[in-house]
Amino acid sequence: MKITSVDVITMKRQDFCAQTPVICRINTDEGLYGYGEAGVSINDFSLGSAKLLELFAKSIIGMNPLEIDVIWSKLYSNFWAQGSGGVIMAAISAIDVALWDIKGKYFNVPVYMLLGGKHRDKLRAYASQLQNGWGYEEFLRSPGDLGFLREACVAAIEDGYDAVKIDFINKYEDGKRMGTDILKNWIPPNLMNLFVKRVEVAREAVGPDVDIIMENHCLTSANTAIQLGLATQHLNIMMLEEPANPLSPLEYKRVSEKLNIPVATGERSWLRWGFLPLLENGSLSVIQPDLGNCGGITEGRKIADLANTYGVTVQTHTCNTPLSVAAALHLEVAIPNFIIHEHHTVNTLPATRECCVYDYQPVNGYFDIPEIPGIGNELTEKALAESSIVTVK
Repeated sequence: MKITSVDVITMKRQDFCAQTPVICRINTDEGLYGYGEAGVSINDFSLGSAKLLELFAKSIIGMNPLEIDVIWSKLYSNFWAQGSGGVIMAAISAIDVALWDIKGKYFNVPVYMLLGGKHRDKLRAYASQLQNGWGYEEFLRSPGDLGFLREACVAAIEDGYDAVKIDFINKYEDGKRMGTDILKNWIPPNLMNLFVKRVEVAREAVGPDVDIIMENHCLTSANTAIQLGLATQHLNIMMLEEPANPLSPLEYKRVSEKLNIPVATGERSWLRWGFLPLLENGSLSVIQPDLGNCGGITEGRKIADLANTYGVTVQTHTCNTPLSVAAALHLEVAIPNFIIHEHHTVNTLPATRECCVYDYQPVNGYFDIPEIPGIGNELTEKALAESSIVTVK
């Protein structure tokens, strides 16, 4: 079997969440094809990956798609790939996931079987980014007020979730976005009181038996993350996500040593070498690799196994199309150190759910695993018709 062409699919921009999904579809001479997604679509960074996908595609035409490690190594040995990340790794990741999709179809098994089988029958999930609402027909930017946050928390619990994630610090009370100059140096008392009140409202809304994840989106530094953590850790926080720049392992070490809250990061990290310093210094309890930018399923499995040697659990970062949701479910069910799956509010919206053939949604906070050969999803004809497609042969 050989790769005959690669379709680089730039989907219609999703203005409601400021994303332009970029998809890779690899075609073969045996009629099998596979889908993968570049995981940097927020704020349209994926458009850079689209061009890189065209360039990378030229180098894999004629290769055997089942030789996934061989192809991965060839792409990564490219002059600019080593030591770089983000947009470049997203292109490589999209190709890698598409190859796993082909391999599963070739052997007529779900991808998780190729990864060693299921460690569990269902995956626990949390409702993610409740500052943007939950259960609406369209994406809502956080207005910043407490009533909106309370309603979102209650809606998620009514849907059966027993864990939620919220960015408590990204907006002022009037809905205006915070500047990093305020959040990285010292949080003044009036803002700290607002942030703490938001966490308290969330805890009151969900009750004592629901996990709360605090999302910082790298808006804080070690100093302000510690400041915020000390003020809220009595509220039984499941984990503090992205408290600082993940390229600064010493900041993460400081945060983990000062707080009684498990620390997590990973959506802006890629490759084993990106996670290794944070694992070596013992600062992380949870890693959150995104299969759309960490190096795909091939590298994602290696990252998960590396974390397991340090006693660290895994929750993939998942905020793109249902293609990425399906790929994440396969990896998470196949690793022993899975902790929880992120179900982003974007993946609950009709506009997102309708772009793929299969709509994977949790029931009472738990996902079933796709049992379809490959990753178990692909774009609909409508989504393809609305996309721009460049074919490399």
